[in-house]
Amino acid sequence: MAELSTLARPYAKAVFEMARDGNAFAAWSRQLAALAEVVAQPQVAAVLGHPALTRAALAGLVTSVAGSELDAQGAALVRLLADNGKLATVAELRQQFEQLRAECESRAAVAITTAVPVADAQQQALSQAVAKRLQRAVEITWDIDESLIAGALIRAGDLVIDGS
Repeated sequence: MAELSTLARPYAKAVFEMARDGNAFAAWSRQLAALAEVVAQPQVAAVLGHPALTRAALAGLVTSVAGSELDAQGAALVRLLADNGKLATVAELRQQFEQLRAECESRAAVAITTAVPVADAQQQALSQAVAKRLQRAVEITWDIDESLIAGALIRAGDLVIDGS
């Protein structure tokens, strides 16, 4: 069976293009987050592949659980995913959409791990250095890993800078 990332890719690209064309990145991010949350619920996840549930009924279930979080396009996406048996890909679809959005908006999610807490001035300087290196606006999450001896481990997508 194909990997979820492969199955989700065409849907993520299509949703990204709709969001870009409609200037609706934030709305789609909210809808995909809501869908990922719904599909991850144990009760919903348990029925995703249930043979007694039709695809239309499954789409109706997911849409009703998501409620007002979905607009007409979001509900249409649910029906499309259900019709094609791809509702299980929603979390991966969301992740790929967010990566495409970040790339389009010249943003990068960066995780910086240090051995000890970093002072605010050092965080600011490191944030600026990383933004300059990546030539993007950066959204940094700071983590502490006491197993590091010193320095920092910086992750931005596929890029890893190990300064530990």
